[in-house]
Order: sequence, then structure tokens, then C-alpha cells
Amino acid sequence: MKKIGITLLTAFVGGAVAIGAYKLIEDKYAGSMSLEERQKVYFANNPQNISSAGDVDFVQAAAAVTPAVVHIQTTYDGSSSSRGTEDPFGGMFEEFFGAPRGGGRQRPQSASGSGVIVTPDGYIVTNNHVVDKASKIEIILPDNRSYTAKVIGTDSNTDLALIKVDAKDLPVIKLGNSDNVRVGEWVLAVGYPLSLQTTVTAGIVSAKGRSIGILNENNQRNYPGRGQQREPSPSSAIESFIQTDAAINPGNSGGALVNTQGELIGINTAIASQRGGYEGYGFAIPINLAKKIMDDFIKFGSVKRGFIGVTFNELNASRAKELGVNQINGLYVNEVVEGGGAQAAGLKKGDIITKVDGNKILSSSDLQERVGRLRPGDKVQLSYLRDGNERNTAVTLKGESSVKIASGGTNVEANEILSSLGGSFATLTPAQKQRYKVNSGVMISGVRPGGILHQYEIQKGTIITHINGKPVNNLDEVEANVVPSGTNTIRIDGIDVSGARFRATFPVMQ
Repeated sequence: MKKIGITLLTAFVGGAVAIGAYKLIEDKYAGSMSLEERQKVYFANNPQNISSAGDVDFVQAAAAVTPAVVHIQTTYDGSSSSRGTEDPFGGMFEEFFGAPRGGGRQRPQSASGSGVIVTPDGYIVTNNHVVDKASKIEIILPDNRSYTAKVIGTDSNTDLALIKVDAKDLPVIKLGNSDNVRVGEWVLAVGYPLSLQTTVTAGIVSAKGRSIGILNENNQRNYPGRGQQREPSPSSAIESFIQTDAAINPGNSGGALVNTQGELIGINTAIASQRGGYEGYGFAIPINLAKKIMDDFIKFGSVKRGFIGVTFNELNASRAKELGVNQINGLYVNEVVEGGGAQAAGLKKGDIITKVDGNKILSSSDLQERVGRLRPGDKVQLSYLRDGNERNTAVTLKGESSVKIASGGTNVEANEILSSLGGSFATLTPAQKQRYKVNSGVMISGVRPGGILHQYEIQKGTIITHINGKPVNNLDEVEANVVPSGTNTIRIDGIDVSGARFRATFPVMQ
């Protein structure tokens, strides 16, 4: 009996010491700890008993996470800018605001979204587009407690925002590891869709590393299908979404995507929809990227991005043939930026980057998300092919101020114009040239909503034979000829989808 009493007393004292140590660490060192470190301390002292990832009973996971997913209600004053042609989120995001399709629309006076509490003292992660330019942000917890939030930081390039309320002892969702997410595993989407109360839906991860072009309208990184891309920059987006078939609807934006262990693996961001509602595909920002962005907001007040210093082409079978290489996976280095980390590490034009930190690169998002988690001065391990031989190198990332675009490299002005055009282009084969009876030409292989081509109703499948009076046969010639000479207009000649020849002239932004 005496031994039992001593054992109980020891356990009690040990628990008290642990709780006291937790409170001491939380109070004294919270300001210098990362969010993930703070979460480790919190959950070490607040363990949760959640079912395994293989269990299809979601009751425990849902019960653990729903208290920490909040309803965000925003209001806007009359001076808020229009979400017209400058809206970087286009048709896939406008339904989250309840706005009708079409240009020139005004931002609504109020809107609704979701957010996720990540620390007990009130840090909440959500989407940038949920809180952007709001004059007031109100947070409502599932137990109906209400707070006014302030913005800590926003980043349109990842569509992430961190806000904070003045509160203590709030419920918290445990941050997971999105690198461990597997296609086919069960997930839950938690949020406030269609102005309903807390709603939980279930589905599976249907894809990873998805780049859907939703964040790219206002940057010069990516021309879908066109090929050449830049690394993320302060004016360009990082897209590497987790795709799920868990039902996500307007209002879920900024909410939680969690695994069956109750861990936050993504922030629900967008839906692929022709009608504005759920049609089978939702997209979430990986939490490993979000962790870094949130920590940057807290430590620096803004996002600190590092750069490898390359432009590249994402390889596939057709592009490999066009470039004259045998490799169909990886990133073909098109340009090495002067003063960048890649130049210092010995990379050259024509190298093919195949791995980043030991992980195979199957798409540009594989590299961009990894680099997006790092800061200037951090190192990334790259594997690349040169003359058929694989080599490895460590690249020290540089900040924007230490990197300048090589004067003989990519034409930045042309990139801006091509981005505003909103089209992707494919080289014509000899058979196609014979069919259309042309000596030169490229085919428009894609048209992005909101771009100039879309506005002028120039359709996918159209043949462009000349730009500004000069023949175009490949992507390099398109880029070389789009810059206007002495006027802010571009003239294109070609053949439309009906087979009729046409000429169109339209203004461009410079």
C-alpha cells in the first residue's frame, strides 16, 4: 500500500512539474519559438487519442478538430477597390465572395470564409482572399464566442494570411506533415460552407502537387502549356496544391483539410467548378508550406523568399522532342541568372534538374514548393543531368536584392506581355502547316479566362502566323515578337477555328 501511495505521489508530482515547465516555456520563450515548436510543446502536454490513418471512422478526428475551425466574417467600406480585371483569382475564387461572374464587379459589403486556430493565444491561418482589404474581420468560434481579428501578414503568392485575436486557451489543431500525405488516403474538410455552421465532409486525396493556374494571372512565372517558367518571386505564385474529392463549397475557403489522425495537412483554398459549387475537385495549400509563411509573418512581418536563380522548361515527351533531349521528366534549365545561387553552384543552360533534396521532380511545383519553404541563405540539394551523367550540387539560395536578370536572357517585358495575353502556344508540325497552307505559325493550345485573348474571343485551336508583321514558328519567336515597337498595341495574323483568316489588333499593358 505504501509503495502504491509513493507511486501515485511521484506521478502527481511529475505531472505537476511537466505542466509547470510547459507554462514556463510557453510564457518565457513563446516569442522566439516557431509555430511548430510551440505546437510540439502544447501537444506534448495535451495529448490526443485519435484513431489511426487507416481507420475509416472519422468521429474522433472530427471531434478533435472542429472546435478549432472558425467562421470568418468580413466587411468592407465603400472605398474598397473593385475585384475586376485585377482580381488574381478569377472565376474559381469569385464564388467564395458571392460575386457574380463578369468584369467590373464591386467587392461585396460583407463576405464569409473559414480559418484554423494554430496557437492557443489566437493565431489563425486562413486564405489571403478571405481577408484581403477587409475593413473589419470578425472571428466566430463554434461555441459562439466572437472576436475581432487583426491581420499579421498576407501573401497573395500563396494565398495565405495569418490573423490574430486577443484571447487565451483557445482550442488548437495539431499541424501535420504534408510531405507524408499519400494519394488515396482519407481526409476531412472542415469549414463553414454556404454560410452553414461547422460542416465536416470526407473524401480522399486524389492528387498532390497540382498547379491549376489560379494564382498566376498577375505574375510572370507560368504560361500554362507554354513551357518557360521562373522560380517564385515576390510577384509570382507558388502552386503545389493537395487535390481532394472531399466536398468543398463557397465558404470552406481558409478551412482545414485534416487526416484521420486529426492533423492539419492543408488549408482549403479553391474549387474547380463551372457552376460555383462542388463538382468533385477541391484544392488545399500544403501545411508544410503554410508553416514557413506563418513563421515569416510572425518573425519578419513579410515573406522572406530565397531563389535558386534559374528559368526552366518543364519536360514532357513533346517538349523534350522540341528541345532535342532524351529526358522526359525534370526541369530543363533555360537560363542561369547572373549572381544567383545556381550560377555559383555551377549549373548551366541545358542542364536538366531531376531531384530536389533527394526527391524526384515530376513537375515544376515539386521544385517550387520545396524552395518556397526556405529563406535566403538556406541550402537546397539538387541533382541534375549534364551530357547524360547525373551530378549533385548544393545551391545556397539568394535573396531578391542579390540577383539580377542577365541582360542577354529572358525578355522581362515580353514575359509581362505574354502573361497579359493569357495564352499558351504549341509549335506546328510540318503536316499541320501543310493542312492549313501556311509557311509559319503556332497554335494556341490554351486560353486563360481573363487574359487578352479570352477578352477578344480568340479561341483555343487558333493558328497565329504572324505577330507584329513577323512570322512565328516557335515559342522563342513568339516571345521575341510580342514586344510592340513605338505603340502599345500588338497585331496578330492567323487562321481562326472556322478556317477563316483574320487580323486582330489590341492594346497591351507595359
